[in-house]
Amino acid sequence: QVQLVESGGGLVQAGGSLKLSCTVSGTDVGRNTMAWYRQAQGKQREVVAALTPSGVIDYGAAVRGRFAISRDIAANTVHLQMNNLKPEDTGVYICNARPISDPLKPTWGQGTQVTVSS
Repeated sequence: QVQLVESGGGLVQAGGSLKLSCTVSGTDVGRNTMAWYRQAQGKQREVVAALTPSGVIDYGAAVRGRFAISRDIAANTVHLQMNNLKPEDTGVYICNARPISDPLKPTWGQGTQVTVSS
C-alpha cells in the first residue's frame, strides 16, 4: 500500500523560507510523477510543482522562481523548498504520487499546513 507523509509545514513571516518533505512508502519515487498541490481556504486545489520519473520539472505560475521541487532516490523522499514566501502561499500543502504504471490511480498524502504572516 502506497503511503505519503508530509512534514515541514509551519508558520513563517513573509519573505521567509520553508522546506517541505514527502516521505514515500510502498513505491519508489522514481517510478512516479511526484507533485505538490496546495489547498487554500475557499479556493480550488492547485498544482504547485511536479517532477516526472525522467526528471522533467514544472511549476505553477504563482510559485515559479521561488519554489524548487527535488527528490532523494535513496531516501525515497520528495522535497519542496519554498523561498520568498508570501501570504497568498498560505494553505495546506499536499503530496501526490502518480505511478507511471497506472497514472489513473494516484495517491494523496494528508497534507501539511503552511501559514505565511504579513
